[in-house]
Amino acid sequence: MLAPPKEVSSAREGGPIRDKVSFRGHPMVRSTHATTMEVTTEGHLTEKGDCIIGVEADRGCSGISEAVREGLQRSGAKVTIKIRIGGRTFQATARGDARLELSHPHDIVIRKSGFVSDRTLAVGASAAAKDIPRDMVRLLRSPATTGTLEIEVE
Repeated sequence: MLAPPKEVSSAREGGPIRDKVSFRGHPMVRSTHATTMEVTTEGHLTEKGDCIIGVEADRGCSGISEAVREGLQRSGAKVTIKIRIGGRTFQATARGDARLELSHPHDIVIRKSGFVSDRTLAVGASAAAKDIPRDMVRLLRSPATTGTLEIEVE
């Protein structure tokens, strides 16, 4: 498993709060799901996991910093998700929701819909796994690839 990054920050009083989750690529990354994207602490992946963009994440929803968790649990909070891989960045926006449990120890799921489960990090996302540029997906198919899922909440 990757070492957890120690970067949790608040830019200024009332400013955005941030957290980063590290993950690795996997040969089975397909990134074709139309409504969700996911990273997981699990090391394996099957063809059914078409929303999974990374494995061996350093934590799931339950490990997100307390400050970011509180921000995500505010209905309507603006959430920016940045996926950084090999010098490339893919960005999406989403919303927080008061119903978020953020309790799953292994998975982090960003959803276009308003569906909430213990795995849900944010809802109303502007993009899903299928929207990630294919050159980034090719990089994600290598176990040697490392990436970060950056979460910013305003």
